[in-house]
Amino acid sequence: MIAYLDGVLSYKEPTYAIIDVHGIGYAVHISLQTYSTLPGGGDRVKLFTHHLFREDAQILYGFAVADEKSLFLDLIGVSGVGPNTALGMLSAMQPGDLRLAILGENVRAVQAIKGIGAKTAQRIILELRDKMKKSGVVSGGPTYRQQEVDPVRQEALAALIALGFPKPTAEKSVDDALKADPTLSVEDVIRRALR
Repeated sequence: MIAYLDGVLSYKEPTYAIIDVHGIGYAVHISLQTYSTLPGGGDRVKLFTHHLFREDAQILYGFAVADEKSLFLDLIGVSGVGPNTALGMLSAMQPGDLRLAILGENVRAVQAIKGIGAKTAQRIILELRDKMKKSGVVSGGPTYRQQEVDPVRQEALAALIALGFPKPTAEKSVDDALKADPTLSVEDVIRRALR
């Protein structure tokens, strides 16, 4: 199994890239999120990969960050969600936003992704929400990571929850505000979240 590729970016399009690793060009299917982080051609890159073996083909799926690969693997583990559907989901939403939708049981947000119907959205949420809760992930910008202690974030989050916001919604609002301006005070974060 190929876990990652570390080489020179020879070519890229929104759906795939070619990575030259010591003279061998690997065609890798990518999401729009990964595409947007890739540099120009000729630069050195590292992509985390999932090597899929099928009866008729071997396919590489590549991801700029390990978190995106992890979410991809979670998604393809859901009955009825194939690799192309999972890649489409990761192209439509940032991994953090998709996790928030799943944790918040937001069927509409998941269903809004092209190719995802109501039953598939419900199945994804049902099969993944508890797994995500157990892993202890929280939102923190574009990707998920173990929660770091940020007093402004913690106080603003506690205030919004006390005001009756659901925790996933409050986390997203606070994180969006702090992502836009990390120097905000607790009061300013709360004001932006209430808009």
